[in-house]
Amino acid sequence: MTSRFVRWIAAGVAIAIAPAIGHAQQPPAATPAVTPALDFSGVVFGSYSYRTDSAAKAGLGGQNPNQFSVDRAYLTFRMPAGQNGAIRITTDIFQNTNTAQNAYYQGWAVRVKYAYVQYTGLKDAFGVGSSLLGRIGILHTVVIDHEEGFWPRYLQQTAIEKNGFFSSADAGVAAQLTLGSSASTPIGAATGTQRPSTWGEIYGTITNGPGYTSYEKDRFKDFALRVSLTPLANEAGLSPILRSFTISPWFYKGAVGSGFAAGGAGQVGPGTNGAITDGLTRDRYGVFVGLKERRLTAGAEFAQRKDESETGGNTTASPRVVHDSTGRVIDGFVIARPIEWFDASQRSPFSVVARWDRYTPNTSPSSANYGGATPSYNFYVLGASYDLTQRMTFTFDYQNQSPTDFPPASGTNVRPTPQQTTLFLHFNVAF
Repeated sequence: MTSRFVRWIAAGVAIAIAPAIGHAQQPPAATPAVTPALDFSGVVFGSYSYRTDSAAKAGLGGQNPNQFSVDRAYLTFRMPAGQNGAIRITTDIFQNTNTAQNAYYQGWAVRVKYAYVQYTGLKDAFGVGSSLLGRIGILHTVVIDHEEGFWPRYLQQTAIEKNGFFSSADAGVAAQLTLGSSASTPIGAATGTQRPSTWGEIYGTITNGPGYTSYEKDRFKDFALRVSLTPLANEAGLSPILRSFTISPWFYKGAVGSGFAAGGAGQVGPGTNGAITDGLTRDRYGVFVGLKERRLTAGAEFAQRKDESETGGNTTASPRVVHDSTGRVIDGFVIARPIEWFDASQRSPFSVVARWDRYTPNTSPSSANYGGATPSYNFYVLGASYDLTQRMTFTFDYQNQSPTDFPPASGTNVRPTPQQTTLFLHFNVAF
């Protein structure tokens, strides 16, 4: 074997093993970074409405006003923010009907409904399934979101929101304690799997007060607390409908600033009595009870509000006078799937819905605003729904608001608040 031939063999071997040697000398490839998952979801709902009451037709020569409308489009973005941390942002897309703003912001507008950071800790510290979470940002107020777990928001706001008790969201801080239990409720006998069954939750907030659609208008903050208990949740011998029974007492302690907080600014008449730095009472409280199961969902509520208002010019000639008023709401609703009552295994797309509210703006017969009367508004919803898919529902419903006991306008026989009657075809799509 010649030396030249040996050199050719050595060169060939070197070329063959060079990639393997180079690969062995390189550091191992870094593990790709894991990007936190973005959870995107949303709800779109709207309606076709047809007014039938005489007051609505009066301005159209006796013709019925009607319209197609997309009432809301909520787009929700959720993402983890480290271990036990999370963020949520929900946009509220709505039609701007404010005539003062339409010159600049016509058509549809976008605002933030929820935008908060959340941290969850103390998992299972108070029993199986328990936890304590904190939130800061624009978040759920004390009870409206809880009630919307029973009542479908796309048909109408809950009674307390509809009648102006407070907004469904506001800027502030919140804490929620989920009450665990020592037992677990079976999901299904076939799998033998278990899930924790809790006794309920405690939810408290400190918020600005005006709601998510407004800026903060004064220095006062509102405090609220709700306790939701499910005392029958662990009773395996009861039907699922009864086990879902929830009772939720709540209260809301608030205040608004006086119109004379700035002292002499804006005073009327000679002289001044100085700045009014105390807040005007804005308190609410109530109790909600509910059942929630596919075959039957129902709820009832009693709620009361107390508000202070002021008149006068805060001057020597026109002293400031504070007035109290107390309003009340009583409401109840039922959503049922009658076909499934006879055979729970046969899932039916049909359901019926009914609701009644009674709102009394001022429960005091001595109120000067109503001439010593105690007028009320009765509100009714009657409808039938069809689930086109698991996430798409259409409802044909009748809604009526009828005022009672309102005194006629001075010197006339005309009631100041006429009846309103509307036929709707509502739709609701979740994705």
